[in-house]
Amino acid sequence: MAGVLLANPNPVQLNPQTAGALQQMGVSADSGFLPKELFSWQAVLSPVGFLFLLLGGFLIGFGARWAAGCTSGHSITGLAALQLPSLLATLGFFAGGLVAAHFILPWALGLLR
Repeated sequence: MAGVLLANPNPVQLNPQTAGALQQMGVSADSGFLPKELFSWQAVLSPVGFLFLLLGGFLIGFGARWAAGCTSGHSITGLAALQLPSLLATLGFFAGGLVAAHFILPWALGLLR
């Protein structure tokens, strides 16, 4: 409901450095938050895209089971209860996100081209 009531009709404004980095990886910077190079049926139904979906789903399930909870459960509830395992899990989530954004995403985009 908030997305409808508070919708912004203006295009997404990206930092020029971010737009340049995305263009170097083959992602058009003018496609907003859901670039068609990643979120189109053509990309998803390609053999590499399907493999990424399958592998990503497995890793999400494995990670949630191994960490004994999901990202929101640990990062919101666990940290609010001052639980050390939740702090360690949250640090792992952030580290994994940084690795994915800086290393895995550029590599994966190269495979989708």
